[in-house]
Amino acid sequence: MRKFSIITILTLLSFTNFAQTNTYFGEVEAWNDERIAALKQADGWLNLEGLFWLKKGVNSFGSASTNDLVYDNAAFPKHLGDFIYENGKVYWKDASKEKITIKDNAGLVLANSGTLNLLTQTEGSYNSRWKDFVWVVIQREDKVGVRFRNLKAKTLLEFKGIERFPVDVKWRIKAKVIPQDQNPLMIMNVLGQNTAQKHGGQLVFDIEGTTYRLDAIDEGGIRLFVTFADATSGKTTYGSGRFIELERPDANGFTYIDFNKAYNPPCAFTEFATCPLPPPQNRLTIAIPAGEKKYGQH
Repeated sequence: MRKFSIITILTLLSFTNFAQTNTYFGEVEAWNDERIAALKQADGWLNLEGLFWLKKGVNSFGSASTNDLVYDNAAFPKHLGDFIYENGKVYWKDASKEKITIKDNAGLVLANSGTLNLLTQTEGSYNSRWKDFVWVVIQREDKVGVRFRNLKAKTLLEFKGIERFPVDVKWRIKAKVIPQDQNPLMIMNVLGQNTAQKHGGQLVFDIEGTTYRLDAIDEGGIRLFVTFADATSGKTTYGSGRFIELERPDANGFTYIDFNKAYNPPCAFTEFATCPLPPPQNRLTIAIPAGEKKYGQH
């Protein structure tokens, strides 16, 4: 039987740990690349240039100040058309000089003159387009509005990336997930609206010998979602907190919180988002110098 010296064993262990660390760093960098690519996509957060809330009845839309919904851009028609909001439905009616295109998620062009309800249970089912401008109808509790994008927005074209803290494996932390199935999680958004979310469980974990807890939201996918703040919030990171997505617990009830993948909410990039805020219990007293740093002035 072959024998190894202590030095040889320690060298092998060191090499293994080095390889595992490098693999992890590569994983985080790949995640960051996907994150940046998603921000730049047509449905990302860098091209938003408007959020218009609808009133009941006819809502005229265009660049002229006489419209109910004004998009102040000289390249945009003075009156593109009207959103008609009635009986819980939203329809579009073209103005006489301009035509828009409405497509579903499969890219199928649909009828667009007062016949299609743009407000559906599946947000973003239909998008409307005129040249490089795209918009969808959204609903936030009792508010119905139009999320408006410019595919050639200055904020998109001038985007240079997001500054991050150095990746450190110590911020990938094992957590026990305590089920909270009977207790909905109340989440407030930047509009001041409170909504009951399905509780994904309470994450219990230790940092430097102190136990902390975060409540997770179960959004129905393969991952859990957490919005949190910490002692860096408003200083080196975004003031209203950051987001994390994590794997559902394994058979023994454990998962990992990877703070190296903590990312800014949409509101860090635009004033036209309706971000959820961390609940009081998710405001950590410790500083988490990991993940994305603050971006811009929002």
